[in-house]
Amino acid sequence: MKVLVVNAGSSSLKYQLMDTVTKDVLGKGICERIGMEGSLITHKVGDKKVVKEIAMPDHSVATEIVVSYLTDKEYGCIADMDEIEAIGHRVVHGGSYFFDSCLITDDVLKTIDICSEFAPLHNPAHLMGIKGCQKVMPNVPQVAVFDTAFHQTMPAEAYTYALPMEIIEKDGVRRYGAHGTSHKFVSIEMNKILGTTDTKIVTCHIGNGSSISAVKNGKCVDTSMGFTPLAGVEMGTRCGSIDPAIVPYIMKKHNISVDEISDFMNKKCGFLGVSEYSSDSRDIEAAILGKFNPELKTCPTTEEGKARVSKNSKLAAEILAYQVKQYIGSYAAAMNGLDAVVFTAGMGENNPELRERACTNMEFLGIKLDKEVNAKTLRQPNTVEISAPDSKVKVYVLPTNEELMIAMDTEAVVNNK
Repeated sequence: MKVLVVNAGSSSLKYQLMDTVTKDVLGKGICERIGMEGSLITHKVGDKKVVKEIAMPDHSVATEIVVSYLTDKEYGCIADMDEIEAIGHRVVHGGSYFFDSCLITDDVLKTIDICSEFAPLHNPAHLMGIKGCQKVMPNVPQVAVFDTAFHQTMPAEAYTYALPMEIIEKDGVRRYGAHGTSHKFVSIEMNKILGTTDTKIVTCHIGNGSSISAVKNGKCVDTSMGFTPLAGVEMGTRCGSIDPAIVPYIMKKHNISVDEISDFMNKKCGFLGVSEYSSDSRDIEAAILGKFNPELKTCPTTEEGKARVSKNSKLAAEILAYQVKQYIGSYAAAMNGLDAVVFTAGMGENNPELRERACTNMEFLGIKLDKEVNAKTLRQPNTVEISAPDSKVKVYVLPTNEELMIAMDTEAVVNNK
């Protein structure tokens, strides 16, 4: 099936046309600055690439332009629009309403809108993308694939905060998690490798935004992100889980508002805050070795400054590795065992130092890394086992593919599987 995968933002529309049989990306691109001056499309098919500035007053027009490029004689990959058999939309938040991907109906659209209070920057934008596609391709089935859906199988003791039940029930305050499409994809692939679905897996999606999930028998039983993507481990600019009393303390101490403390925890903490240097793990790892990026405004110029940044960068890296180790251990306890640990996403796939730090001194749990293989596993598109031959727990680097997961889910929903 040829599925158009759409990820709509308030002024953007990312897309990939995928073949679910071959798993190939036939064409992909992004429309930017929708509804603004200077809107443009970047479109790629194989080695061919075109960038063109073109007026896009709304998402409907952007969708029309996407279709025109997908069917273009020079830059296209299909003969006509009829070859698009379904459209799969990424939707960030499905609240506690959606346990899986589903066909989009009027009721589904209303519920996605209700969930906008949990993702005000994302869900309204997704709705614009969906409605734009419906207008251009009204007869093509459309499917919503939710980032939060995979985590809806968590038991109550895992998703419930120790707050008054009235708040939990009336205000929808609970653990929702994020990156569900990625966790679902890599856990399915790991089950294929293990040859069974009777498994206990910890999936580590580590990037600028990071989350870790416990997946038992193919179902999520816990995840590190919470009511928002701010919870869990240290991230590029997010603090992760902290003592909640720190929030009013900082607000009073520095006389800042609710919006300012939210901005602070989301954009000024994590790697950036601890290192006082960068939110990028590549910069952090280089700084540990005494190598600095001169293009950064925070680049140290004195020996004292270099020593401080190097020391703080090492601490930032060790904090994340320590927290990943904590989650692996606690999730192994929650699942009463562990068969495999999977590293995925930007840092998970491309930072061997992080993986080694997180898996060191874990032999008691059955984790033993092949350090030589791990060190060489960098920027590779293929799945690689990095655990030692005598490791009781398998450790893998497994590239995530959220777009393919969306396409496969879309096909399954359309075919009623």
